[in-house]
Amino acid sequence: MSHVVVADDEPGLGDLLELVLHRLGHDVVVVRSGAAALAACAERVPDLVMLDVGMPGELDGLEVTRRLRADPATTRVPVLLLTARRTEADVAVGFEAGASDYLVKPFTAREVSDRVTALLEATGS
Repeated sequence: MSHVVVADDEPGLGDLLELVLHRLGHDVVVVRSGAAALAACAERVPDLVMLDVGMPGELDGLEVTRRLRADPATTRVPVLLLTARRTEADVAVGFEAGASDYLVKPFTAREVSDRVTALLEATGS
């Protein structure tokens, strides 16, 4: 069972992602802010982090990704960015921040399942 941290300020989406990931057999922690995501990752290093790019405040998903990459404990943890931002430039910024993958909203449960499975298999988690 993999440990996944999900950070999204939209409660409905966070709950839906938690349900999908639980059905896949993963242990899931859902938080509502970038600061809470970093705290959850510090408490227990996850096998995967899913971050909403557009969380309010100074710690949006891009900044959290940068900080995870800068921390030796989490530098190799896959990060899946979730966002409504779909331009080529937006995607490039996400990957430049250190994202492992980028999923544009709206997405299906199948897309989430496929991406999460691929990222975890790639890291052997």
